Amino acid sequence: MTPTRISIDGRRVEATVGEYLLAVAKREGVHIPTLCHHEAVEPTGACRLCLVEVTRPQWKGWSKLVTACLYPVEEGLSVRTNSERVRKTRKEVLELLLARSPGSKELWALGREYGIVEPRYKVEELGDNCTLCDVCTRICQDLVTGAISRVNRGVRKVVSTPFAEVSDACIGCLACARSCPTRAIPFSETGGTRTIWGKTFELVPCSSCGDPTVTREQAAWLAGRQGVEEADLCICDRCKVVKSALVHRGAGR
Repeated sequence: MTPTRISIDGRRVEATVGEYLLAVAKREGVHIPTLCHHEAVEPTGACRLCLVEVTRPQWKGWSKLVTACLYPVEEGLSVRTNSERVRKTRKEVLELLLARSPGSKELWALGREYGIVEPRYKVEELGDNCTLCDVCTRICQDLVTGAISRVNRGVRKVVSTPFAEVSDACIGCLACARSCPTRAIPFSETGGTRTIWGKTFELVPCSSCGDPTVTREQAAWLAGRQGVEEADLCICDRCKVVKSALVHRGAGR
């Protein structure tokens, strides 16, 4: 990998050609807000919050805004992550997102950082906390079963199962809900069951302590994917830790 030097907020840092600006900034401890970025899937630049201002000496003062999650570093690049232009644009993006999702605590926390008291745009009365960042759909499509996706068009666009009906593809793994940056995907767990996307799943009891673990559908899917017995997957995290500790203790004797 070829090393290259860039400037972030006036500080010279080293990076690798082809690395994205967001990854370099994170490694250097530079905060850039984002909603749609998740390490498990490829970036898409959907939320536009990671906009930064870039320029080069040969541009003679001209600069442009780019999404840090999708912009690869190059030798001599100068990056400003918190300029007046950047902050103004991020504020406008946040105001639009807050108009769609006025109940999101996560969005309001970001909005306060940019001086937003209330959105300038008309608030959607029936808006929810979904910002259409596509983290959940990308994770489900790329890493699980592809049970959810965007449906409808324009202002009616939402994340849902096909035709908003119970999906046979959903295994109740909660990958979508747990990856959502604004906690927009509701689910519930009662006793030995879990309900999400209108579908109720039975939770398999832990083979050691009896506490609920994964859904039967998730256990079957993981077993087929990993080539192991379903019973080997039905153990809670706490018992996994205890079992692992006992194995290492025995190996150390």
